[in-house]
Order: sequence, then C-alpha cells, then structure tokens
Amino acid sequence: MKCEYRGENVVESIDYDLVIIGGGPAGLTAGLYAARAGIKVVLVEKVTTGGQILLTDCIENYPGFPEGLSGFELIGKMTNQAKKFNLKIEKDNVISLALSGALKKIHFENKTITARAIIIATGASPKKLEVPGEDIFFGKGVSVCATCDAPFYKEKIVAAVGGGDTAVQESLYLTKFAKKVYLIHRRNQLRSAKVLQDRAFANNKIEFVWDSVVTSINGGLTNVDNLTIENVKTKDSKNLVVDGCFIWVGINPNIDFLRNDVKLDEHGFIITNVAMETSVPGIFAAGDVRNTIVRQVATAVGDAATAAVSAERYLENLT
Repeated sequence: MKCEYRGENVVESIDYDLVIIGGGPAGLTAGLYAARAGIKVVLVEKVTTGGQILLTDCIENYPGFPEGLSGFELIGKMTNQAKKFNLKIEKDNVISLALSGALKKIHFENKTITARAIIIATGASPKKLEVPGEDIFFGKGVSVCATCDAPFYKEKIVAAVGGGDTAVQESLYLTKFAKKVYLIHRRNQLRSAKVLQDRAFANNKIEFVWDSVVTSINGGLTNVDNLTIENVKTKDSKNLVVDGCFIWVGINPNIDFLRNDVKLDEHGFIITNVAMETSVPGIFAAGDVRNTIVRQVATAVGDAATAAVSAERYLENLT
C-alpha cells in the first residue's frame, strides 16, 4: 500500500492486477474466476452484492436449480463460492475512472486505487415512466419491486406497467397478495416469454389494459388513489382506480461514473466484442451493462466468465 499525503488529507493508492466494479451475478462470477486463477483482484460494490436480482422472487430458468430459487438465495450461494477462493469484496462507490496509460485509476470519494485491468459489471436499473406523480409517490404507492412491496397490497387493487418478462413475472407474483392486477401495456400483445404469457392469461386476477400508457399517477398526501391512462390509438383518457402502481418498462445502464471513457451504444450500454473487450485495452464489460440482446442471469454469468479469462490473458501479455 502506498500513501500520498496532500496537506491534512491522505489519499491511498492500492495496486491490483484487476478491479471488478459491480457485485451482481456478473461481478461475482468474474471475481470467482479471477480469484481462483490467482489474480490479485478486488470486487467493489457500492451497496451490497446482488444488484437487481435481489428483487426477484423466483428464478426458475437458471441451470442446476430445477425447483427454482430466489434471487437472494442465488446471490448468497454465488458470494459464498467466490469467498471460498478468497475474493476480496469492498463496499465503495466509484466516482470516475482514468484509463489513459497501462495503469488504470479508479477514483472513489476518499481514495484512489490503481489496476492494470478493469471489468465493469455494474448492471442496469429500472427506467422511469417520467410522468407526474411518479417521484412524489415513489415508496408511497409506486414501486419497482413486487418482492419488496407486494405484501402491502393484500386484497387490494394494483396496476403493473410493462409487457416484458419482468413485468409479467412480477405481476404473477402480485396476484399472491392483491385481489386484482391491471397489467397495462402500450401494445396489444406481450413481449415476455410464452410460458409466462400463458400463466398470465390463465390467471383470473390479472386484467389486461392494452394499447395504453400511464400519463399521471394521482393520489392524496401519502398514497396513490388512481392512474390516468391514455389509449395510444384512440387517444381516449380515463382514470383507473388503484391502490398502487408497479413499474417495469425497461432498464438504463448504471454508468454514471463513465465519462466518455469507453464507447457506448445509442442507449448508453457499453459496446464489447465477443471477448468482452471494450474500446479501451484492458477494460472489459459483462452482464446487463453491456450491449447485448439477452439480459438474464445465465448470460451475465457467461459474459463474466469470458471477461475474466480475457482479462487474465491480457494481464499475461503485459508481463
């Protein structure tokens, strides 16, 4: 460990072969591979290991678990397995990167660490509707996590917004508690996997509101009373009485710390090649943060294994 003294402040500079940013399935898998390979590595996660998967009630399409398991359970197993190989995990928030030269710098609020290679596995976060009332009632009737908040709506009426896998799967989970779920989708058919669609269509607690968007979330001082929805074809508008609104309309990459450091696609996701290499030598990306057509736990794990092996080969070629 090296220390640079700047007046009364001390900035630590700790060198690693590899720094992994993000502690979801991709980050933990990359950490497992790197630690097992004997690479001097640290995984940095700003909150807690797991990421968005912690919000998932049941994962039934990850190989090896035929009965399914919760996101919390799967992350627990992944974390324990990585720690078995002595993966170092630190809780901190990356502010920015400095990627010029062979030695990369990762800046935090109170320190800077250096590494020869970096794997970015920061995942993605739910998109907002960007409508009036969404921010006002977030946590007071607006949610992005059925696993977290569904029990508050026992025998109540809720709305779910979206048409993909997450929206449909979480709507099905909501029916365990709510007496009715309005599933609002801007198109006239779902985008989710057929097996999820079949379950949703067979569930008499779910009522589909097709070709419609939410234009306003309305309520009193502390709770949601209704939604204003508009039919995208007829432009007719009406109020839908609900006690809560769950939003699943897509994701945004978690890249706030990136400042034109690597090439991104038009949606802000990191562009990589098949080896998970970005536009900057020594910088790799894996999981939901990169531009990929499939965002599942299984693909995140595959990305991460590739990224870790590619990083190992990159490091070997530096020596």
